[in-house]
Amino acid sequence: MSSIARRFLVGTLTTLLVSATAAGLNSAQSSRDVPTEFNEFTVAQLQDAMNSRQLTSERLTRYYLDRIFALDQNGPGVNSVIELNPDAIELAENADAMRRHGATTAKFPLLGIPVLLKDNIDTGDKMQTTAGSLALAGVPAVQDSTMAAKLRAAGAVILGKTNLSEWANFRSTHSSSGWSGRGGLTHNPYSLDRNACGSSSGSGAATSANFTPISFGSETDGSIVCPGSVNGVVGFKPTIGLVSRAGVVPISHTQDTTGPH
Repeated sequence: MSSIARRFLVGTLTTLLVSATAAGLNSAQSSRDVPTEFNEFTVAQLQDAMNSRQLTSERLTRYYLDRIFALDQNGPGVNSVIELNPDAIELAENADAMRRHGATTAKFPLLGIPVLLKDNIDTGDKMQTTAGSLALAGVPAVQDSTMAAKLRAAGAVILGKTNLSEWANFRSTHSSSGWSGRGGLTHNPYSLDRNACGSSSGSGAATSANFTPISFGSETDGSIVCPGSVNGVVGFKPTIGLVSRAGVVPISHTQDTTGPH
């Protein structure tokens, strides 16, 4: 990694840590501190818990942030998350307020559910959309991608962005899957010396490591299904054209689509 890239990466992580501290988050310092209470919970199970007032979105969001700091940015260092949303806690609090005032999952199916998006999917907020490249860093997107807008409309809490193969691997015939100049290399949670596969490696690895119940990536050729396979999660590639690609850094108009892990 170049000295410029290294300085940018360190600066980005420092900013995230400062933002998290300001929000009252505490990074777990050892494996004993890593929360596991909601590991492997489905979206439906989490919604049931929130609907029955056993859980709040704020608590759930802090839970995932604590796991990310303990296991992704520290500890084993999965390195699947490239950036966290400094407004995540506020978004979760807003979702809790909506639920208290009668909002239901019938109208907002992802109400209060934290989600992660691949770093080639635009979000019109304080986060970057860089496709993992330093060339696009510095200016946030001016508006949400259609996917991000629909997730917000469904009540989701956009927790952050996931690492990826830079430019979704459309840059070299001999590039390493899951590496970007901005984020470094994503590791497979099951074996940290193994490849997480595909350009949506951060999305697959983050879901596998229980940093989020669901994340969203993109695929041209194998970039959703391969990370799903090697990280032990379901990767779903929709039929081309059924899901909007507006606001997603493109490769091929005949092959690209977005989809979940």
